[in-house]
Amino acid sequence: MSRSGHDSLNARRTLAVGGQSYEYFSLPAAAAAGLGDVSRLPYSLKVLLENLLRHIDGRSVTADDCKALAAWLDERRSDREIAFRPARVLMQDFTGVPAVVDLAAMRDAMVKLGGDPKKINPLSPVDLVIDHSVTVDFSATGDAMRRNTDLEFKRNMERYKFLRWGQKAFDNFRVVPPGTGICHQVNLEYLSQVVWRGGKDGRTIYPDTVVGTDSHTTMVNGLGVLGWGVGGIEAEAAMLGQPISMLIPEVVGFHLTGKMTEGTTATDLVLTVVQMLRAKGVVGKFVEFYGPGLENLSLPDRATIANMGPEYGATCGIFPIDAETLRYLAFTGREPEQVALVEAYAKEQGMWHDASSVDPVFSDTLELDISTVEPSLAGPKRPQDRIALSAATKTFAKVLPNLAAGVDKPREVETSGADYGLRDGDVVIAAITSCTNTSNPSVLIAAGLVARNAHAKGLTVKPWVKTSLAPGSQVVEDYLREAGLQPHLDALGFNIAGFGCTTCIGNSGPLKPPVAKAVEDNDLVVAAVLSGNRNFEGRVHAQVKANFLASPPLVVAYALAGSMTVDLYTDPLGTDTDGKPVFLKDIWPTNAEIQETIARVVTPEMFRARYANVFEGPAEWKSVEATADVTYKWNIGSTYVQNPPYFHGLGDLAAEARPIVDIRGARPLAQLGDSVTTDHISPAGSIKEKGPAGEYLIGHQVPVREFNSYGSRRGNHQVMMRGTFANIRIKNEMAPGTEGGVTRHMPDGTVMPIYDAAMKYQAEGVPLIVIGGKEYGTGSSRDWAAKGVLLLGVKAVVVETFERIHRSNLVGMGVLPLEFQEGTNRKSLKLDGTETFDILGLSEGIKPGMTLRLVIHRADGSVGEVPVICRIDTLDEVEYFKAGGILQYVLKNLKDAA
Repeated sequence: MSRSGHDSLNARRTLAVGGQSYEYFSLPAAAAAGLGDVSRLPYSLKVLLENLLRHIDGRSVTADDCKALAAWLDERRSDREIAFRPARVLMQDFTGVPAVVDLAAMRDAMVKLGGDPKKINPLSPVDLVIDHSVTVDFSATGDAMRRNTDLEFKRNMERYKFLRWGQKAFDNFRVVPPGTGICHQVNLEYLSQVVWRGGKDGRTIYPDTVVGTDSHTTMVNGLGVLGWGVGGIEAEAAMLGQPISMLIPEVVGFHLTGKMTEGTTATDLVLTVVQMLRAKGVVGKFVEFYGPGLENLSLPDRATIANMGPEYGATCGIFPIDAETLRYLAFTGREPEQVALVEAYAKEQGMWHDASSVDPVFSDTLELDISTVEPSLAGPKRPQDRIALSAATKTFAKVLPNLAAGVDKPREVETSGADYGLRDGDVVIAAITSCTNTSNPSVLIAAGLVARNAHAKGLTVKPWVKTSLAPGSQVVEDYLREAGLQPHLDALGFNIAGFGCTTCIGNSGPLKPPVAKAVEDNDLVVAAVLSGNRNFEGRVHAQVKANFLASPPLVVAYALAGSMTVDLYTDPLGTDTDGKPVFLKDIWPTNAEIQETIARVVTPEMFRARYANVFEGPAEWKSVEATADVTYKWNIGSTYVQNPPYFHGLGDLAAEARPIVDIRGARPLAQLGDSVTTDHISPAGSIKEKGPAGEYLIGHQVPVREFNSYGSRRGNHQVMMRGTFANIRIKNEMAPGTEGGVTRHMPDGTVMPIYDAAMKYQAEGVPLIVIGGKEYGTGSSRDWAAKGVLLLGVKAVVVETFERIHRSNLVGMGVLPLEFQEGTNRKSLKLDGTETFDILGLSEGIKPGMTLRLVIHRADGSVGEVPVICRIDTLDEVEYFKAGGILQYVLKNLKDAA
């Protein structure tokens, strides 16, 4: 129901299903009331249109917004910005902890304001799944999972205590404990409802939509649920009932025909799709799959394709609701009433797909005959770089020093303390991991069957290969054991190492010691083969230069082969017990055998049993101490969780809004070039011993071996602000000839770490700005790219162009985003970092898109002035900025609410 009860398009209707009456906002009714025919809108835009209809309030959403979306059919694109309110929010633990920290801080602030801290709760449902903290320290043993779990809890106890408190303290907030699975698979198998029931009595129904703090939230698009990954600030905004600003997107239709042929897998299909869509160019667009080929794709196959939306660059890659959607919902244990509701609602709204459906209209289209897909890998550095398996050896040879130089054989070195040598091209990690494939029984059963057949012939994994299996769901363990396949996987070293996101995010753990030493001493080019979705350089393991994405059965095959120089089509994987060569074709199962095994062993009862008590967790989680206090008792000595300073100066919150004044005498903290990403700005990866963050931890008696990562310490602003702009590859034009997070402190010109300079400027009472070029803030949407900037004392960021999400994040933290007018930039103005700046016009009142004056005081005493555009784009954003940020805005509104 719309927040203010407006229904200017007369769209409110009732729907009777299973003896129950539900209220909903009807697209056909709105069309008849003036929107015009919307029946051929893409499925995804119908979901957005319903969202707008339901939230018309005359301010953030108007009837004109709905009409603009309906008019998309005319031009198949739009420049209009709309306010989207997802039904719920999904978080993983790395990105979720700072959001819970902010909620806890808001409760403290509410107490200081004399309000009721119990008012501070998520206003939209939030699920946080703890899945990013397990590391494969131990593998290929029967006790690997137990030992990895023990280490996980030891390393993360502070964070887990905090999340346990949040689980008890907040309404509308659920925590799925460690060891359950990957957030996207838990979302697919349990959390998602496709049609959501809301309102006070649960009788208002609408499409299930979600934003998540992990880019692969898109996996749920396979279920017909519109959702994508966002940064922490957008997620917090949605969590606190605020809209997410977005442009009405272009929608690219991907027409599928045919079906998979013998010997190919869903992974091969998705790698082909990724390659095609990257070549097409779909960044910032929606992709929607349609055509007769949908009938030949299982729901897990669709989820495999949808999961890799970030890899092909789209905001989402969505499938419509059809009979397969209903089958999967029922099979995974959803109640019959819910399945019936999904069917009735989808058909009523024109969101149902079947063979008689008329194709939607799209901005552009492309087509794939699924039967043309062939076995594939992707690598060695990017997921879009697909390689046909038949060409893998020849392609990989190009990256090996000897072979690339024309020498017949790869380099080979002795391995100290081991009875084998190591060569360039050897596979040192073979991991069945991550959410891309662990949603899909077809490829996991195929891996188990390959392992069974190999084990029966006496094949073994090469001794230098580190093997692991980290399913995305506990159900995987059930059906692999029921099929009798897990013992064979165990025999090859693919024992279950944990349930969570492991190798794909760099939680691969150490290589075997002799291997690690040989690689380090000889700078070998060794490889990882993983069933994940990302293989960027340095991501999987710091010592592994070549990383290949592959299906789970191919991961097993390469573990047996032991090298990327083995041609899996023509070279044997090993010899059987009679000494005869065994080839991949000898152990590869047929499609029929895979499907027969799935039909026999995967049952709805497995899903019902595993998810019956999903929020309780293992014994280790239940034993984590947590208070039931309304406010959190902060441990001032904690290096993981600290109370952030966003609410200092609470007196401003008591007024209507903080006074907005002009910025005078600002110094530049950094002057940066084009395409500076949030990876450059935001702390990520390992924490270096030498640098502000490392020095802080050492000062708090944290040994280097326990530094952990920036991701694990996202709940401590002291660590994160010290890592802001600390990327080793960032280049600050204020300090020519340097690389890394350094600047010159002015006016003395001393070169020092950016954090140290920022603290010195704060002590001197000097406001700061950041100067940048084009496409500032591209890349993954990271909350700390805005939070860290604020805490360093930056008042404004002045660039040529912003990436959309980072711009909104800056506003959400109360930092002013400004753009030079076209034709003006840091180069034309000959800025070098010695200047001071005034930003004038703020005191006259903030308006969306207003022009302000940037006054430049140069070191030689001359003064210049240029106009800059204020990129506070909406009335809601004006209110956020006036309040000091979105958190302060929501806090004040909740305090003032009756």
